[in-house]
Amino acid sequence: MTKAEIVSDIVEKTGIEKVTVEATVEAIMETIKSSMTKGENIYLRGFGTFLLKKRAEKTGRNISKKTAVKIPAHMVPAFKPSKEFVSDVKVRVKVK
Repeated sequence: MTKAEIVSDIVEKTGIEKVTVEATVEAIMETIKSSMTKGENIYLRGFGTFLLKKRAEKTGRNISKKTAVKIPAHMVPAFKPSKEFVSDVKVRVKVK
């Protein structure tokens, strides 16, 4: 599902104008991104948590030049779904 499909689905379900829904979805995404770049986690009860995970320093390899490259420790964004979310998916989505 794309962002445009999400917007269309919300418009159908709520009857709110498409322009308003697009602005709201963009604002939510921007708020999540800006909060995470400040080092904050986002907790959405019943949905999940957007959190920051630390990746340790490691040595990478450039195979074509046969050299080792140090990759410094860094933070990466991650999503952890709530228990409710996970159980809903398990019940409703069939394995192909």
